[in-house]
Amino acid sequence: MPTSVRLDARTQRLIARLAKRRGQTKSELIRTALETLAREAGAAEAQSGGQSAYDRIAHVVGIADSGGAGLSERTGERFRDLVMKQARDRRSR
Repeated sequence: MPTSVRLDARTQRLIARLAKRRGQTKSELIRTALETLAREAGAAEAQSGGQSAYDRIAHVVGIADSGGAGLSERTGERFRDLVMKQARDRRSR
């Protein structure tokens, strides 16, 4: 099935040069490159066990204690207060 891709001139020259050097058509070269990328992505996924980034660190999420500082409480209010203070400071300069 034909697919159209827009490439800049530099990339077009690179593909043509690599295809000629390898004795492949440009289409063959692109298919080979995509297959290589897919294999690498599969290998990386296999190393991580197919887990997401969160899944890989989930065991450490929430284990730190802030010492009762309540850092995740009222964050919206704290952010608003910070922004308002910064605006007041800029106006008073």
